Amino acid sequence: MNIRILGTLRTVLAAMGIAASFSVMVLPVQSAQAQSRTLPDFTDLVEQVGPSVVNIRTTEKVAIRSQQGAPGEEEMLEFFRRFGLPVPNIPKQAPKKSQPQQPQEEDQPKGVGSGFILSTDGLIMTNAHVVDGADEVLVTLTDKREFKAKIIGADARSDVALVKIEATGLPAVKVGDVGRLRVGEWVMAIGSPFGLENTVTAGIVSAKSRDTGDYLPFIQTDVAINPGNSGGPLINMRGEVIGINSQIYSRSGGFMGISFAIPMDEAIRVSDQLRATGRVSRGRIGVQIDQVSKEVAESIGLGKPIGALVRSVEPGAPADKGGIEAGDIITKFDGKQIDKSSDLPRIVGGTKPGSRSTVTVFRRGATRDLSVVVAEVEADKPIAKALPGKEEKPKASTAAQSFGLTVVELTDAQKKELSVKGGVRVDSVSDAAARAGLREGDVILAAANVEVLSVKDFDAVISKFDKSKPLSILFRRGDWTQYAILKAVK
Repeated sequence: MNIRILGTLRTVLAAMGIAASFSVMVLPVQSAQAQSRTLPDFTDLVEQVGPSVVNIRTTEKVAIRSQQGAPGEEEMLEFFRRFGLPVPNIPKQAPKKSQPQQPQEEDQPKGVGSGFILSTDGLIMTNAHVVDGADEVLVTLTDKREFKAKIIGADARSDVALVKIEATGLPAVKVGDVGRLRVGEWVMAIGSPFGLENTVTAGIVSAKSRDTGDYLPFIQTDVAINPGNSGGPLINMRGEVIGINSQIYSRSGGFMGISFAIPMDEAIRVSDQLRATGRVSRGRIGVQIDQVSKEVAESIGLGKPIGALVRSVEPGAPADKGGIEAGDIITKFDGKQIDKSSDLPRIVGGTKPGSRSTVTVFRRGATRDLSVVVAEVEADKPIAKALPGKEEKPKASTAAQSFGLTVVELTDAQKKELSVKGGVRVDSVSDAAARAGLREGDVILAAANVEVLSVKDFDAVISKFDKSKPLSILFRRGDWTQYAILKAVK
C-alpha cells in the first residue's frame, strides 16, 4: 500500500473507535545492475566477423535435350497445345551431315551454403557436403565481389572442405580455443539460410562433445540453423570462430532448437592435411567394437562401463598382429582414456599411419599392454548398383520404418565386391537412423546382435524386437565396420 493511503485509513478507523496498528516493511533497494544481468550485444561482433563470412553457390552440368526443328519451333507447338488449337503438321528437319549434333550441357544451380575466410590470400573453409558433386563453386563476398573457387580438398567423414579464390587482402577470421568453451555461454552464427545472405542468429552452447554417430564430437547449440547455414562459422563473444555449423536435428526439415557444429580444433587438423595433400590420412587397427554395458562391466570385474568392447578382429589387421582378441575391452590407446566406444575410432583415426602405439586391454580380469602398428584407412568404396535394364530394382523392406530405416537385398555383385556372405543395403534413412549416423548405401550385417544375411532375416529380427528398446545395428561402410544404436520414433 501507498504510505499516504495508510495514513488516511488510520484516521478513518480512529473516528470509528477502532484502534489499528500498522507497520511498514522497507525493502532494501538494490541497483538495477545487481538485480538483473544484461543481455549480450552482438552488434560489434557482426561488424568484426561479418566481412569474413561468404556465400557459396554451386552448379552442376546437366545434359539438355537438343532441338531437332527450327529455332522457336518447339515453343510454337507448345502454344498450340496449351490453348487447344489444332497442332500443325510441321516436318522435322534432319540435321545436316556436315554438322553432327553434339550432346549439350548447361549449368544448373545445385545448392547454396556458407563459408568463412581462413587466410587473407583467399583460403575458405566450409562443409564437404556443400561442395560435394559440384562442377563449379561460386563465392560471393559481403562487398558483392564474386569469384570462381577451386576445391583444395574435401573430407566426407568430418564434413570439412577447403576452397580457394584468387584474391588478396581479405578479412580472415580469428580461430578460438574450443577448450575454453563453456556450456551455457552465448554464441552467434552468420550464414545464408535459404539463400538469405549475411543472416545473423544467436543462442547458447547446449552441450559439448555431443556424440551423434559421426566421426567427430559436436558442439550442440540452440542457435537457429537452417539449410544454407551449412559451412558458416559459430562465433564466441570474443569474435573467434569455435565451430563450423554443420547439422540440425529436425523432423520437419527446418530448425527445431537443436543444431550441431564441428569443433574448430578438429576442423583445423583436417584442413591442415587438406592443404598439404588434398586428402586426409587416418589410422585404423581393424577391430569391430561395441559399447560396454553396466551389466557386462560388473560381471567381468571391470567395475565401471568404460572402454570399447572388441566384437571381432579383422584377420591380418594391426590388431590381429598385435594380439588383440575378440572379447577384449580396450581401455586406453597411447595412454589416452577410452571412456566410451566412440572414443576409440576418433583417437585411432587421429594417429598417423605407420606409428607404433600401445593399446591397453582388459582381458579375463586383468589389464595388459599390447603394441600395434597403425594402418591407414582406405577411401570409402561406393556400393555397386545394378545396371539399368539388366536387373530389376529390389523391393525395399519397410519393417524398420519406426527406426527411420528401409533396406533392400544385396546383389551377388555387391556381395562379391564387399567379400561378405550376406547382408542388406540401406535404401533410405530418416529420424532415428539418420541421427545414429547411418547413410544410404551402408550395408547392415547384424541387427540386435543377430546376423542378417537377407531382407527376410532382417524383417524377422525387427518383427520380434521390442521397439521400446534401442536397436543395435552392425553395419559396413567401405572397409570400416561399426555399430549404430537406433531408438524408435514414438
